[in-house]
Amino acid sequence: MKEQLEKIYESAVAELQNAASINDVAQIRDTYLSRKGQLNEIKKGLKDLSDEDKKVVGSLANQISQKLEEALREKHELFYKKELDEKLAKERIDVTLTGKYVPHGRIHPITSTINEITTIFQTLGFSVVPSELSPEVETEYYNFDMLNVPKDHPARDVQDTFYTSLAKNVVLRSQTSGAQIHAMECQNPPIRVIAPGRVYRNENINARKNNFFHQIEGLYVDKDITFGDLKGVLNEFIRIYFGESRPTRFRNSFFPFTEPSAEIDVQCIMCQGKGCRICSGTGWLEILGAGMVDPNVLRGVGIDPDVYSGFAFGMGVERLAMLKYAIDDIRLFFNNDERFLKQF
Repeated sequence: MKEQLEKIYESAVAELQNAASINDVAQIRDTYLSRKGQLNEIKKGLKDLSDEDKKVVGSLANQISQKLEEALREKHELFYKKELDEKLAKERIDVTLTGKYVPHGRIHPITSTINEITTIFQTLGFSVVPSELSPEVETEYYNFDMLNVPKDHPARDVQDTFYTSLAKNVVLRSQTSGAQIHAMECQNPPIRVIAPGRVYRNENINARKNNFFHQIEGLYVDKDITFGDLKGVLNEFIRIYFGESRPTRFRNSFFPFTEPSAEIDVQCIMCQGKGCRICSGTGWLEILGAGMVDPNVLRGVGIDPDVYSGFAFGMGVERLAMLKYAIDDIRLFFNNDERFLKQF
C-alpha cells in the first residue's frame, strides 16, 4: 500500500505540473481527493491491515493528502490570479476618457406652464377639478346651453366648433368653461376650483392661433363675492407669474356666461408696448377673459343668485407661456423641434 500511495502522489504531482487551467486543477482534485478518488479508495482498505500497518499506512496517506491539498491550493491560486489579471486587462476601463452623453427627456413647456399656474392658484385656495368633471368631448348642453350661449350664437357654427360623428349634439369642447357647470352640479357653494385642459376650435392656424390649444378655467362661488375679489385674485396671479414690473390692464368685454365681463391684457414682451405682428401693433396681448358669473348660469345649476355670487375666468396656457418666454409663434409648441424644446 505504501508503494501505491507513493505512485498516486507522483502521478498527481506530474499531472499538476502539466495543468493549464483552473479546470484542470479541479479535475485533478476530483481524481485523487474526492470521496471516490484514489486516495480515499486506499484508505478504505486500511481495515484489512494489522494495527501496526494501519498506523504506518494511515499516517502516510494523511501526509500525502495534506501535501496534495497544499499543492492543489497553490496551483489554483496561481491560475486564478493569472486569469483575473487577463480579464482585468481585457476589460480595463479608462476612467479619464470623456463619457458618452445620453440625452434625457424634459418636461414640455406647456406642461410646466400648466403646473406652474396650477401651483399658484392652489396657493390662493383653489383646487383642481377631477378629470371626469372636465371632459374634452362634450355635449352642446354643457359646452353652450348651460353657459348661457344662445342657439344662434356664431360660436356654435361648424366654422368655429368641431362637431363629432358620435351624435348630432356632441362636440370637441371649445373652452374649458363647461367644467364649471359640472363642478357646480356636483358641489354646493362655496366652490373655488380650476380646470386645466385641452380645447379645440376650427380656426386658421397662424403665429397667434392654433386649432388645438390649452386653457385653464377658474371659478369662485360664495356669498358676497364681488368684481373686486375677481380683480384681486387675478392681479395676484399676474404678479406672481409675470412679476410686479409687467404692465397689465383690464378692459370691458362680453361673454354670454359672465356679466359684467372683462379681458385682461399684458404688455407684449416682444415689442415692449411699441407694437409688432404678435400683438397686431397694439402693444398688448390678451391673456384671459373673466367676469361675474351670470345669474342665469347659477340658476341653471340650482344655485340661488340672490344668495350667492361668483366670478369665472379662462386663460390660454400657450399665450401665457409666449408672453413669459418671449416666444413669437404658437406653432413652436406643437412642432416638436428639439432646438426649441431643449431651451426649456
